[in-house]
Parts: sequence; structure tokens; C-alpha cells
Amino acid sequence: MKRIASAIAVVLLAGCSVGDAYVRPAVKPPTAWKAAAAPAAAAWPSADWWRYFRSLRLDELMRQGQQGNFDLAAAMARVRQADAQVAIAGASLLPSLSGSAGATRSRASSSAGSSSSTKGTVKPVYTTSTNTLLNASYEIDFWGKNANTVNSAEAAAQASRFDQQTVVLTMQSGIATTYFDLLGAQERVRLAQESVVNSQSILAVFRDRLLAGTATSLDVAQQESVVATQRAAIPPLEQQIRQDFNALAVLVGRLPQEMELVPETLEMIGVPPVAPGLPSELLIRRPDVQSAEASLRAANADIAVARAAWFPSISLTGQGGFQSVDLSKMMSHSSLLFSVGPTLSLPIFDAGRIAGTVEQKRARWDELAQTYRKAVVSAFSDVENALIAVEKTAEEVEAQKVSESTARRAFVIAQEQMAGGIVDVTSVLNTQKTLFSAQDALIQARLAHLQAVIGLYKAMGGGWSAG
Repeated sequence: MKRIASAIAVVLLAGCSVGDAYVRPAVKPPTAWKAAAAPAAAAWPSADWWRYFRSLRLDELMRQGQQGNFDLAAAMARVRQADAQVAIAGASLLPSLSGSAGATRSRASSSAGSSSSTKGTVKPVYTTSTNTLLNASYEIDFWGKNANTVNSAEAAAQASRFDQQTVVLTMQSGIATTYFDLLGAQERVRLAQESVVNSQSILAVFRDRLLAGTATSLDVAQQESVVATQRAAIPPLEQQIRQDFNALAVLVGRLPQEMELVPETLEMIGVPPVAPGLPSELLIRRPDVQSAEASLRAANADIAVARAAWFPSISLTGQGGFQSVDLSKMMSHSSLLFSVGPTLSLPIFDAGRIAGTVEQKRARWDELAQTYRKAVVSAFSDVENALIAVEKTAEEVEAQKVSESTARRAFVIAQEQMAGGIVDVTSVLNTQKTLFSAQDALIQARLAHLQAVIGLYKAMGGGWSAG
């Protein structure tokens, strides 16, 4: 028997590890960014990257969002849930201990006596029993099932923290983008209102000339159409301003009626030069990539847990305490009771349940491995796309500046020539339309460039780093 027990122990100890070591899926990072040549001072942004725009209003909105954003609060609650799950899983590594106490009052049946005593009166028998017990149990984790359950829970908790950082980054970029959208819409409303005023002054000139007989009713009608068209462009922009304001209120966790905002102008916003560092460093700066890998580590531990079900489960259980029908003798040596012993359970036939579970966990790992690879490739692609957007929108801004400057000069010349009687008011009208379009396009180009910079910050993971 001793030899058999020793052999069993050797087999058990030799098979303690039933899981495979985690290996990160291989995804080779690019050696350099293709979209644009990064300057020599290329570096990753800091945690408060939005301060590079030099906007006090944006700084305040970010502070409010950190305190009141609903999605961020929900993400923090999910982190607490994951931490609690780690504590729950960790309990399986330690013995469980419980106590109980009770008292039982029983009455024996008076009609269960012998037939010879039926003529007499049989008194019922009452018995009182009291007990105090202490129960203990412990599962010996030979195969690492419980340890891997804890590993899986810890990896899931890490993933929830990375998800929280993703929510933070999404919130920050959302606040910045929405705020700049609002500023752009306000600039376009101001420009449209100025254009309406100018068009109305030109309309007044046409009406005076109509009375003088030097203009036709067609000229007046065409200018009235221009004024109406420019007025019609204002309400959609005002709608966008209000909707952006309401969206900002939600992002910072407030009702629109509770939020006050004195916006700036786009010209007051700084445009920081930004370029990412080495591509190989991107993976530790993207919380979504880190979350995908943490989920993969959890899935790897789940495979080990599933495989451990094929092997014997050994538990040690014990019970000790006192039990007596005489309360005065409750704590005496004669009332002492205890039991202790191991329990061995071994699956013999489960109709493929364990094999199916293992295969399901392996397939889940394969799925998450592809999810991780996609997250990595998408991260590099996001940065490349953002670099292209920053480069091209910057070129667009410069081109629109030239266009706006040229259109403005043409409008001034046309006004001067009209005052001297050299050109007709129609020429002034045409140059005014061109100037309005150029100014509006410049505002939109500046907004697009700011949004591209925000997109690049987001693609780089903001200022967060797993390191």
C-alpha cells in the first residue's frame, strides 16, 4: 500500500502544470512611419496633451469631464467589479472555515410502544440536543486549476483598467472635438451674418438704381435671392452650435441648463506641432491594445482551468465540535466529536463535456489572438491615417489662406472701382460671393486641421503609457 501511495503521489506531483505558458502573438511593428517624415524632436505627448492647444476653456472642460463623465464613472465601477472577482477567485486558494451552533427539541411518539402497554398510559418522551461545530475544507490545487482561475481574473481586471483608460481617451478627444466644432460653427455664423449685412447693402444700391432707372427688376431679384440664401445658411449652423453645447454638457456629466460656457475663437486656439515617436513604442501607449492582450492572457489561463478538469480533484475536509443532550455537559470531553479525511473525485465518463470545454476555451483564445493582432495593426494604421490627415489639412489651411487673401483683395478692388464708376455692382457682388466662400472654407480647413491633430493624439494613445 505504501508503494502504491508513493507512486500515486509521484504521478500527481509530476503533473502539477497542465497549462501552457502564455506567448504573445507575433506582430512585427513597422520600422518607421510612412505618412510623413517625423521631425528630429518627435516625442510622445504628455498626459495633459490638450494643454498644447493653449485654451483655458478646454482645460476647464477636461477637468469637469474627469469629475462628471458618466461613461468614465461606469468604467471605474467595472474596474471595482473586476477587482472583486479577483478576490472571489482568490478565495479558492485558501481553506474555508465555517462554524455552526444549534439546539433541537424532539418528542417521541407515545403510540409507538409495545402492545402490552396499550392498556396503560404511556407518557411522551422529550429530548433536547445541542451542538457546536466547526467545519473546514481545503482543495489541494495539484493541477493549478484554482491558481489559473485567479490568473484569469487578474488578467480580466487588468483589461478592465485598460478599458477605463480607453474611455478616458475617448472622453478627452470627444470633448476637444466637440468644443472645436462649436467654435467653428460660431465662426461660420459670424461670417454668414456679416455677409448678409454686406449683401443687404448691395441690395439697397440695386433698389436705388431701380428707382433711378439704371438697374432692372431682375438685378434686384437676383440680389434678394442671394440675401435669402445667405440667411438660410445661418439656422443650420445655429442648430449645430446648440447641439454641440448639449453634447459638451453630456460629456462633462451635466444638464445643458447647468453648464455655462464662454467660448473662444478658432484663432485663439494654438495648433501644436505633433509627431509620434518610434512605431515600436506605440503598443505600450495604446490602452486598447493592452486590453486586447490582457484578455488574451485571461483566455490562456482559462484553457488551463478547463484542462485541469480531466485530473483528479483532492479535497481535505474536517469537522469538530461538541454535541450533547445535557447542556451542562456540552463542553465536556464526552461530548467532543470530530471527523477528518480526504476526498478524491475523478471524472470517468462525462460524454465529452470536458473535451468540449477545453476546445471552446482554445477557440476563444484563437479568436482573441486575432482580435489582438487586429488591434495592433489598427493602431499603426490609425497613426498613419492621422499623420496623413495632419499633413494634408495643414497644406489645405495654407492654400485656403492664400485663396482668402486673394479674394479679399479682389473684393476691395471691386468696391473701389464701383465707387469710381469703373465697374458695375455685379462685379462687386461676384467678388463678395467669392470672398465669403473663401472665408468659410478657411474656417472649415482650420477646424479640420485641429480635428486631425486631436485624431493623432488619440491614435497615439493620448499621454497614457503601460510602461
